[in-house]
This record gives sequence, structure tokens and C-alpha cells, in this order.
Amino acid sequence: METYKPEVRKIIDLALGLTAQNLAYKYGSADPTSGGMDCSGFVYYVLSQTGAKNVPRDASGLYSWLRKSGKFQAVISRSDDTFELADLKPGDLLFWTGTYSVQKDPPITHAMIYLGREKTTKQRVMVGASDGRTYHGESRYGVGVFDFKVSRSGSGTREGRTPTFVGYARVPGLDDS
Repeated sequence: METYKPEVRKIIDLALGLTAQNLAYKYGSADPTSGGMDCSGFVYYVLSQTGAKNVPRDASGLYSWLRKSGKFQAVISRSDDTFELADLKPGDLLFWTGTYSVQKDPPITHAMIYLGREKTTKQRVMVGASDGRTYHGESRYGVGVFDFKVSRSGSGTREGRTPTFVGYARVPGLDDS
């Protein structure tokens, strides 16, 4: 994977440390001592433990927090090599809608942390909690490293919904300036 700035390194180190704890996907949990975490709980825990302030607990709140900060980059393309990913950097948060039915507005249902590209494969990867994303084509459950693709391969729809990547954002305080 890519090299990281010191403030991003703290986030990545903690996130990868959690992947070594064999944590399950546990809806509603932001506490690794409970044996599992959900996607936004993972992001909340990592950011809160590494010094980010006022971190919202759910995916919709995280999305709104970053939209309000002016750091959000929408991605409309469904291509993995879209120019819309040109500013994507390790430590950025990634957002989806449609992973499950939700009554929230905005209806953001999934969040992960971008890691960068693997050195050997050059494939984009992310870290977080999931109940069925893949890594190198194999389904994984719980806290782990996963493939990051804009396009959706495989099953496509889930319980009548199509998960859709909506964009990414830089966490406040991790600016390049």
C-alpha cells in the first residue's frame, strides 16, 4: 500500500490493528470489546480514538458532517478508473447508499476508510466492517480489508436494492495544506 502522512498513519495503524482482532460484523456496535462492529461504528471508533472531534456515529451523520465541511467529492461514474477518483487519498472516508433499507435523510447506509493501492496488485483497497464485501474476490464478514471498486460486480442487487457508491471525503484535520 501507499505511504502515509503521520496523521493518516495513526488512523491506518489503528484500523489495521482492529482487523487482526477477528471482529465480527455487529450491527449497532462501535466497541471492539463487544466482539464486533458495524461499518459506521468502525469509522466512528477509529476517528474518535485518533483525535478527530465531533465525529457522528452513523453513516448518514458522517456523510452530512463531511458534506458540511466542504470536503466531499461526489462520484457519479460507475467506472473504476473514473477521473472523479483523482483526488482520493488514504484516510478518506467512502460512502454508499442502498446497502439496506433506511428511513434516514440523506439515505447513506455504508462507510469505509480508504487505504490506497496495494503494492503488488495496484488494486484499491479499503478497511472497515462489512457483512459480505470481498477481498481478492472472496467474501469476507466482519472487520477487515476489502476491495474498493466503484462498479458493482457479482450479485449486483441485494434484497431488491442496488448498493451505489456516492463519493468520498477528507476527514477534517487531514488536509494536505
